[in-house]
Amino acid sequence: MNIGQASEASGVSAKMIRYYESIGLVAPADRKESGYRDYGSADIHRLRFIRRAGDLNFSVEQIRDLLRLWSDHHRSNAQVKAIALQHVAELKERAKHLNEMANALKHLAIACEGNGRPECPIIEGLEGSHDLQHCAPPRVSGKGRPNGRGNGKGARATPARH
Repeated sequence: MNIGQASEASGVSAKMIRYYESIGLVAPADRKESGYRDYGSADIHRLRFIRRAGDLNFSVEQIRDLLRLWSDHHRSNAQVKAIALQHVAELKERAKHLNEMANALKHLAIACEGNGRPECPIIEGLEGSHDLQHCAPPRVSGKGRPNGRGNGKGARATPARH
């Protein structure tokens, strides 16, 4: 099947299929005489696996590791579980930080009278006139993000939404 059909069958956009090929998550498809990509059922199965892992917000490297383990019939399920539990911890940490941001913004919104005047604590908070740290719950020592920004690990290489 061509890339459009593979996209429809797998639920992964053609653009993402090409991206996954370019980074090696999916082997380059065979080509028909016409030059069009030709995908088989194994390719669709792999794309669906990648899509589901992406839907759970696994990083590209985690998906690469899961694909390697998926292909290894002698794998240890302990390795798979370790990847999953590490990801659960990352998701919980991210959720905690999202809640902190929501609380900070909620605090600023409560402080804003919304009466049509130009004074706005939300704008002042965004420009740095108001300290946002007091808006969020206190952090546990050693677990917070430096200056409340980032996660200290650099950017995640998560696949784009499909």
